[in-house]
Amino acid sequence: MSLARPCPPVCPPVSPIVCEPIVIVRDHYVPQIVPVIHPIQVIDKVHCVPVEQHIYTYTEGEAVAAAAVSGKASRKSRKSKSRSKR
Repeated sequence: MSLARPCPPVCPPVSPIVCEPIVIVRDHYVPQIVPVIHPIQVIDKVHCVPVEQHIYTYTEGEAVAAAAVSGKASRKSRKSKSRSKR
C-alpha cells in the first residue's frame, strides 16, 4: 500500500495588488532671517517744579532811652533803614 498523497494542484499566477503609497514626511527646518524693526522715539520733557526760595527782610532803627546824666535829656533823631537779604 502506498500512502503517498498526490501533490496539491498549483494555484495559477495572479496579478499583484498595488496599494496607495504611504506618505512619510520628513520636515527640515532652515533658518530664514526676517528683519524686524523696532522704532524708538526719545522725548525730553521739561517739568517745572515749584521750589520755595525764602527771602528775609529786616529793618534797623535806633531808639534812645531817656537818661538824666547832666540834667538835660538829649534827644537823637530816630533813623530807620530797610534792607533786603537773599
